[in-house]
Amino acid sequence: MKMQAVAKLRYLRLAPRKVRLLADLICGLKIDKAENQLENSAKEAKRPVLKLLRSAIANATNNFKIDKDTLRVKSARVDNGPILYRSVPKAQGRATPIRKRSCHITIVLEGDVESKESTSAKATADKEKKKIEKLEKKVEKKKVEKTVKKVKEIKKANS
Repeated sequence: MKMQAVAKLRYLRLAPRKVRLLADLICGLKIDKAENQLENSAKEAKRPVLKLLRSAIANATNNFKIDKDTLRVKSARVDNGPILYRSVPKAQGRATPIRKRSCHITIVLEGDVESKESTSAKATADKEKKKIEKLEKKVEKKKVEKTVKKVKEIKKANS
C-alpha cells in the first residue's frame, strides 16, 4: 500500500527562484539518488534542502513505517514567503528599494508501507535477542558467584 510522508521548511531566507532549481532537480527521484544530487550540487540552497529531505525520510521511516528502499520524492514545492523591504541610499537623496525574499519548501515522499509480516518478524527477533541477553546475564552472574565461593574457600584454607 502506498503512503506519503511530508516535511516542511518555512521562512527560509533564500530567494524561491534559487531554491526551485534544486527542488525541480530532485523531483521524481529515488531518495538515494536525490541525496546524491543535492550533496554534489554547488548551490547555496543545497544545505537546507538536503536537511529537509533527510527529515522527510526520517518522518517516513519512523512515523509512518514506510520501507526506506521504496521511498521516492513525489513532489518538491517551493512557495513564496514574506518579503522584507529595505532601501539603499543613492545619489541626490534618493533611495532604491531592495526586496529580501524568503520561501517555504514542502517535500512529499511516497513509498510502500512495511508489511505486517516483516514487522512481526522484526518484533520476534527483538524478543529473542532480549531473551538471549537475559540468559547471558544470568550465566555471568552465576560465574561470578562461583568464583566468589572459590575465593572464600581458599581464604578459609589459608587461615
